[in-house]
Amino acid sequence: MPADLHESAVVADAHNDLLMAVVARPPARWASFFRERWLPQLRAGGVDLQVLPVFIDERFRPEGALRETLRMIECAHAVAEGNADEVRLCLDGQQIDAALAEGKIALVLALESMPGLDANVELLPTVHRLGVRVASMAHWGRTPLADGSGEDATASRLTAAGVEAVAEMERLGILLDISHLGATGVEHVLELASRPLIATHSSARALRDHHRNLTDDQIRGVAASGGVVCVNFLPGFLSADPSGYTVARLADHIEHIASVAGIDHVGLGPDFVHEVYADLTPPCCEDPAANAGFDVMATLPGLAGPSGLPSSPPNSSPAATPNPTSARSSATTSTTS
Repeated sequence: MPADLHESAVVADAHNDLLMAVVARPPARWASFFRERWLPQLRAGGVDLQVLPVFIDERFRPEGALRETLRMIECAHAVAEGNADEVRLCLDGQQIDAALAEGKIALVLALESMPGLDANVELLPTVHRLGVRVASMAHWGRTPLADGSGEDATASRLTAAGVEAVAEMERLGILLDISHLGATGVEHVLELASRPLIATHSSARALRDHHRNLTDDQIRGVAASGGVVCVNFLPGFLSADPSGYTVARLADHIEHIASVAGIDHVGLGPDFVHEVYADLTPPCCEDPAANAGFDVMATLPGLAGPSGLPSSPPNSSPAATPNPTSARSSATTSTTS
């Protein structure tokens, strides 16, 4: 029954770093590499909407960050144009609905942190014109806009530029992503925000006490904004004990967030990085495990990539399964208004 539900629902994946693997190929190969390597996985996983984060690896920062941001945005457009029979890069909810009606996978561009922009908030309209509809302010560390959760000890609120960025993103219709944002920064955003928020790839801190996960109060705050918390599948964010690296434990996080926020405010943000890290030479990150505190190459059994999304835990109950359609509806509304 859960597999039937998965197949009948609109499935939105709020975070897959596949663009990093695609952009590493020669530009002439971007569209074909996506079609050969990633499109079959998305189809096998029943993915209907894929958010494509633009993550800028440390080796490009700071000097090359803007250039690499633009390369990755161009890569996303090339993927969409070269696979127009299968996917569509969407700018609003109407375009997403149209793509789904045509049987295409809807792609949405996101910025994960904004090292290419830094404090230059005036560039947000530029990336919006280029198709970006989701953005976050920080990754693990400090940025000119805010501190990431790895800097929670600073108890820092948003900078003046960060406050300006929140207002500008709301004006433009760019959905603000609080995943990776420090705890005090999340509180500050919840005070400022007048539009729905999203956590594209964060799990429940009540079940796994890691700074990258959200507390129940933060989850309620996102839900109160009309937004969605999308659960991260990385095993280390689900359990401190490798014996808990199971699909059942993932279901626990989904059910917990649904119980705290309501079923319309929980989504999926798998963060499938195993293939991306394994695929790139040299590795895409200088040391991907440096700040995580666990093995980022670990995967859940049967859930190493998008094709495993129809998986369900043993003895799972259809009644406890969140409705991806509702989550997608809440997320896309905020990018259009």
